Amino acid sequence: MQVKKVLTYAAIAFVCFYLYSQPHAAAAAVKGVFETVNTGASRLATFFTSVLG
Repeated sequence: MQVKKVLTYAAIAFVCFYLYSQPHAAAAAVKGVFETVNTGASRLATFFTSVLG
């Protein structure tokens, strides 16, 4: 249980460091994730519209 806690804090520290040291790259990464999720949701909606329509 202690290892999980340490790894969680280390991951949070890394994210904070990355956001502070590379804000433009971090913003681009977040934008890419949201675009991917949006594309997937759009394709899923198209699929279900096609199936049910």
